[in-house]
Amino acid sequence: MTGENNKAYMTRALQLARKGLYTTDPNPRVGCVLVKAGEIIGEGWHERAGNPHAEIIALEQAGREALNATAFVTLEPCCHTGRTGPCVEALIDAGVSRLVCSTIDPNPLVSGEGLRRLKEAGIIIENGLLEDLAASLNPGYLMRMKHGRPFIRSKLAVSLDGRTALASGESQWITGEDSRADVHNWRARSSAVVTGIGTVLKDDPSLNARLIDLSENVLQPLRIIIDSHLQTPDSAKVIDLPGDTIVFTKQSTLSNAQSKAKVLRDKGVMIEGVSGVEQCDLRQVIERLGELEINEVWIEAGAQLNGALLESGLIDELVIYVAPHLLGADSYGMFSIEPLASLEQRIQVTYQDISRIGEDIRIIACLAE
Repeated sequence: MTGENNKAYMTRALQLARKGLYTTDPNPRVGCVLVKAGEIIGEGWHERAGNPHAEIIALEQAGREALNATAFVTLEPCCHTGRTGPCVEALIDAGVSRLVCSTIDPNPLVSGEGLRRLKEAGIIIENGLLEDLAASLNPGYLMRMKHGRPFIRSKLAVSLDGRTALASGESQWITGEDSRADVHNWRARSSAVVTGIGTVLKDDPSLNARLIDLSENVLQPLRIIIDSHLQTPDSAKVIDLPGDTIVFTKQSTLSNAQSKAKVLRDKGVMIEGVSGVEQCDLRQVIERLGELEINEVWIEAGAQLNGALLESGLIDELVIYVAPHLLGADSYGMFSIEPLASLEQRIQVTYQDISRIGEDIRIIACLAE
């Protein structure tokens, strides 16, 4: 099997893994392709937690033909029993002779142990093929397993001069319909959508993923409000829509606002108290999201919350939609942060992608480490 063939089969496995982009949380998106004598004999992808893993589906499709086949898998096969049995044992029992893997699973229950067991069983192991592409499918899962917190993206819709709203607060709509539709794709792949109380009070957003073509196959993200003083109205849209909503507030606020908290809880809202003096401790919020098995977080908030997250080093990626118009100096900017004393203090980013979305430009940039 040539190197180019290997890449082609792994590319197919990655295509299959993407089918789980909107449904697998809190599990990773994984694809598997079984190949024998130059022919694909089985394919599988993981759809949602509790369902069979990609390897199991591919093995069932291949049946007895899996004997002496090569498995192309985008993530190291699991070797522990969770909601489903270990894929490692299934691959060994099926008689697979070779396994090509893209990424080691950093889950402490796996983390190289899966490949080790396969190798001990006499299966030839190759690792690292198209690793970057495979990792890009699961940035949140990998981040959570390595660092205990989710991968955080902040979405910003701005004018060409970097403004998010007029001085009056008017901001709907800066960008075009195509950009707004694209946002729903990002919401759909996210485990949680986070906003601040200022945005809730001003815009009353829904924070759900509305994809017409995929509405039945989208696991709706958890909706989260950062609300230090528990000002969330019980009439807010995020409360009445299907799905779960969590309000994070200061523990001191929660202690003094039990009646307001009860009203929200009676409407199904989960309320969690965190430490903080003036505002919620954002690091504590993000750590809690990791405990809740949140993989990818999508931030849709104003300059204050975005600025606080930025200064806390809690934004991993920026998704910025730039509209072809100007709003002027009196309008709101993207981040409310402490003034910089010199250019040496500037916050560096690295462009990952620049695309045309309708009449707008979408910039994806990661924060420099």
